[in-house]
This record gives sequence, C-alpha cells and structure tokens, in this order.
Amino acid sequence: MPELQRTPERFATEEYQARLSGTRARMARQGLDVLIVSDPSNMAWLTGYDGWSFYVHQCVIVGPSGPPVWFGRGQDAQGALRTVWMPEDAIIGYPDHYVQSEVRHPMEYLAARLTDMGWNRGTIGVEMDNYWYSAKAHGCLVAGLPDARLTDAVSLVNWQRAVKTEKELEYMRKAARIVERMHRRIADKVEVGMRKCDLVAEIYDAGLRYDEWSGHGGDYPAIVPLLPSGPDAGAPHLTWDDQPMKPEEGTFFEIAGCYQRYHVPLSRTIFLGTPPDAMLEAEKAVLEGMEEGLEAARAGNTCEDVANAFFRVLDRHGIVKDNRTGYPIGLSYPPDWGERTMSLRRGDKTVLQPGMTFHFMTGLWMDDWGYETTESIIITDGAPDLFCTLPRRMLVKS
Repeated sequence: MPELQRTPERFATEEYQARLSGTRARMARQGLDVLIVSDPSNMAWLTGYDGWSFYVHQCVIVGPSGPPVWFGRGQDAQGALRTVWMPEDAIIGYPDHYVQSEVRHPMEYLAARLTDMGWNRGTIGVEMDNYWYSAKAHGCLVAGLPDARLTDAVSLVNWQRAVKTEKELEYMRKAARIVERMHRRIADKVEVGMRKCDLVAEIYDAGLRYDEWSGHGGDYPAIVPLLPSGPDAGAPHLTWDDQPMKPEEGTFFEIAGCYQRYHVPLSRTIFLGTPPDAMLEAEKAVLEGMEEGLEAARAGNTCEDVANAFFRVLDRHGIVKDNRTGYPIGLSYPPDWGERTMSLRRGDKTVLQPGMTFHFMTGLWMDDWGYETTESIIITDGAPDLFCTLPRRMLVKS
C-alpha cells in the first residue's frame, strides 16, 4: 500500500494541543466529563478537519484524556485522516446504511462507541442550539446513553476561539486582501444593464482565483454574496437574480474574503446614478458613528461601549437601527461566518481583549433602500487594526 499523504496542517500540532487544553479547562469549570462538538467550525478548530460533509451527522468528541476523536460517515473518514492532526485510531467512521435512514440513526452508533470507550457515564456536553445537531440526534443519544446526563454546552468551544493567534490573524489578513480584490472587481465591472448573475460570477472569480502578486487563492465563503438593489436593499439578506442592474438604484455588496476557512467580511454600497439626499445624509451619520465606534473598540472596553458610541451618533441624526452593530468573525463554515458568541450591541458587557476580531456591521435597512459600509477589525490595546484599506464611502457611478 502506498504511504498516506496527509494534507499539510494549517496549524502546528502544539497549537491544536493548546486549544484542546483550553477546552478541557472550560469543560472542568462546567462540570463536563465528555464534550460532543457538532459545529463544523468547532470541529475544524479542534482537529483541523475540513470537508463538505456537514450535511450528514458528524462530530468531534473530547474525552477526559487523549486526543479528540473524529466521528463521521465512513466514506468521510479518509478526509478526516488527511486533514486532522490526530492518529488514525482517533477516527471513527459509521457504516453508510446509517446515512439518512428512517430506521437507524448515526447517534445510535456513536452511543455504542462511547460505551466501548467507557465515556458513557457522567455529564456529557452537547451543542443543543446550533444548525447541525438535530432533535432526533439528541433523542437517540439520550436513549443510547442511559447512564449519562446530557447538558447544553452550545458555545463552550466558540468562546475558546474568541482571541486569535498570530497564525489565525495571518490567515485573516490574507482573506482581507481577497475581499479587497473582490470589491475592486465590483467597482470596475458594475454598470447599468449588467446582469446580476454575471456580476456575481465576477465576484466569485475575484474571490477564488489564484493571485500571482499575493501568492494565494481563495476559499469558498460561508455566506454567498448579498447584493440587493433599490427597494430590495431594505432587506439585508437577499442574494441575486439574472436581471439587469437598473439606473437610479443603490446596491450594497456584503461579501467576505476567505482563506483556509478564515473570513474577513466587508460591505460597500454603489449607486448607479444620483443618490437621494436621504441616503447621503444617512451615510454621513453612519461614517461619523463608525469613527466613534472604532474609537471605543479597544481592549478593556466592552461590546456595549462600541455599540453605544455608534448608536449615540445615529440617535443625534434621528436614525433608528434596531439590530446589533457587529459580531465576532474567524473560522467558519456555511451557513454563517459569525462565531455566535458576543455581539456589538447594547447590553452586551463582554470585555474586549487584544486579538478579538469583529465585523463592525453598521448597515441600515430602510423601507425603500439600504446602505452598508462596514469594517472588519482586530482589537488591540489602542485603536483597533483594520483588516482592509478600501475607501469608506459610497461609490457613485453614472
């Protein structure tokens, strides 16, 4: 048999081991004997696993000792073997007749394997409120582990990811160069009459193609490009169609560069024609508020401090924004590039630490138009570092 060629690790084994140690320390504080992680971002962060297999049941198990254990569909075990840092005996693949079956469930197989390992007792943490852990999965685990108490640990690993290492920031800076390239392509190509689907093709080309100057290509982002126009831009999460771009409409482009699964989102707005006065006045308020928010976005302050600084400016201008103004970013898989922990909003008193990374999302979605100019930032002891250097203004094209 030929020797297996593993994919080069994205991080040193020592970094994965440090992540594991931090996770176990948090488990101990929460009284957990075993942790079952089904969020693919958390799985990747703990093990390095990278595959488009999250449409079937899979997880990583952190036991009381030893390396994490990858659990997933048998045919995906080869992908695990090529991407994780653990040895082959820490990979468990279940038979394919468990996949999307109405008579058996992968969690039944997992319960049996946990029993074999002696990890079927005590308190077991599971991620009960995420996209990949179903009610049926939970029910099967409860039934299959009668000697254990299952409890919610939905954000335990997510919080461990909040402060980025230098290697993680290196990947995010490369993602930032990609998203800058994407926005430059948009600004160069967009015009009245261009079909939106063709513009999105340009966005993907700019986001994925290998760039000789930077020396790297891009990865697929966790969210598709968002680019509603005119009245549709009052809804923040619409995508695209095959219709032509229209004159006298504004379009915001919410996109992210992605490298090694690390994301840097960035939004800018383009108006094809003459922007209405209301939109121009709103832009002034947003840009002023961004300056105030960025000034507050430093270690020792809280998430709430950043939000309050931004919203005070909007309040002075009589603008109502009834949603949060930012969230943490980093390693992510579909359908979301946020980390699902803290938020830049009133009432969130999480203390900012150096190395935290956020998408400062200052978008406005009004009744018949929308506007987004955002920044992705790194928290420091002083003013935050900006990942990107694009002009912070609306681009007007006739």
